[in-house]
Amino acid sequence: MTSEEETDSPQTQQHDDNGDSTENTTKRMMLPIRLISTVVRGFGRGSSDLGIPTANLSREACNTDNFDDLPCGIYWGFCRIGEPQSESPTATTAVTASDDVYLGKVYKTAVSIGYNPTYGNEKKTVEPHLIASATDERRHASSCGETVLMDFYDQPIRLSVVGHLRPELPFEGLDKLIEAIKNDICDAERLCDSTDDITLGENAWVSSS
Repeated sequence: MTSEEETDSPQTQQHDDNGDSTENTTKRMMLPIRLISTVVRGFGRGSSDLGIPTANLSREACNTDNFDDLPCGIYWGFCRIGEPQSESPTATTAVTASDDVYLGKVYKTAVSIGYNPTYGNEKKTVEPHLIASATDERRHASSCGETVLMDFYDQPIRLSVVGHLRPELPFEGLDKLIEAIKNDICDAERLCDSTDDITLGENAWVSSS
């Protein structure tokens, strides 16, 4: 999730009566967004530069005709790669690493939608970072202490973008970006535990066939 994008300053953004920017309000009105696609290779920057790997959605295989109209920003939601599991491990069962144990499970997810302008990307990407449970041995396996699962290339992916966390912002260096993304992951974990009807419904949709 390497996206950074120049945004209007707080002085120039329009705000609603509650002090929130009208852009952010519009984004929330578009949610939740349900996407079905295939995992494709990205640039590998999430893993190599940041230690926060992502499962990049194929534009061509995506179920939306308006990929370029998807709202830019950082979001939270749920994601499943592969077909749904008939039985899932209990929350108290430690998961061990193997080639396919991560397929078919629903994961809490922090999602970047945007252009990664720091790297000069010209096309919009959707990049969910799957967050393993606290009992999973891969939960803090990366170089910066975040989830590393497996390479999911060519696998089907089902993603629900449930809520907006923040706009894409420019950062001074990778350390600042990593710090921000780690905060996004913490926020995503917390918000995915919500018990409102929308959150529960989107979790159920992601787990469905």
